[in-house]
Amino acid sequence: MQRVRKMIAGNIPEKLDGRGVTVAVLDTGIGWHPDLQGRSIAFRDFVGARSLPYDNNGHGTHVCGILCGSGGLSGGRFRGMAPGARLVVGKVLDEKGEGAAEVMVEGMDWVMRLQDRYKIRILNISIGIGNLKEQEKEQVLQDKIEELWRRGILVVCAAGNKGPGDGTISSVGGNRVVTVGCHDGAYAKDNPARCETYSGRGILGSSIRKPDLVAPGTDIISCNVNCRGLWGRVKDPYIAKSGTSMATPIVAGTAALAFQKDPGMSNEECRQRLLYTAADLGLPWNRQGWGMVNADRFLGYDTYYDTYFRKKH
Repeated sequence: MQRVRKMIAGNIPEKLDGRGVTVAVLDTGIGWHPDLQGRSIAFRDFVGARSLPYDNNGHGTHVCGILCGSGGLSGGRFRGMAPGARLVVGKVLDEKGEGAAEVMVEGMDWVMRLQDRYKIRILNISIGIGNLKEQEKEQVLQDKIEELWRRGILVVCAAGNKGPGDGTISSVGGNRVVTVGCHDGAYAKDNPARCETYSGRGILGSSIRKPDLVAPGTDIISCNVNCRGLWGRVKDPYIAKSGTSMATPIVAGTAALAFQKDPGMSNEECRQRLLYTAADLGLPWNRQGWGMVNADRFLGYDTYYDTYFRKKH
């Protein structure tokens, strides 16, 4: 995460840690981890109907760590983007990371019911949903995401890992959401398995331009759900994972910092600021969108706008 912060120009003031902002996460759940203690304020299991938080896959715990892990077991090195933020976690995927569209819709309805109680500002969906065979189900998902957006929730979702072909964006990522692709700049540029090689891409030349922006997603080190060893000792607390799933909470966590700084900002304003301040990588739009998320520009939007946009335009 230290590398990630450097790559996204993350010279973030210490006073900005996401405190007071709640992020909903629909994923494989959240497991026990010292870096995530006290972060989760609500949990619902839509798969196994269990009452206590758990994660029998590890994906969701890793995502939550990128969002708001304290980094305590690493001396802060692997802390999340917004370590002061709170989490509302819905388990919508099973131990294999698989799920049904109907369950995802249930999770979205649950998030909307809890929106006012927990002041949910952001929904993180690190799930790449391919084109569903049943078009009606896909439409229901897209309509539900539209409803979340109309209610003022910033929806941040993964572009998916079905690239690099044209039109491989996740079906939920083609909506009015912040769709996050994966790119690591110069890092791992000689690694054939780097996430940019399989990040979902939009359709070149299409009037609907996706993804919206990109963030690092290769070898991101975060919370390992299988960290509890014998006699309750912590063993191997961190693990590296790659994909657009990892890039997505980097953007969602950065957005949480902005909502802390400017609580009155709308989800649409936040989306525009994220896009307008992204750093152009010089790639086709269907690969990078507006470019790499840039935390310095984004969090200093007013200054950036005055010194760049007004001069240029």
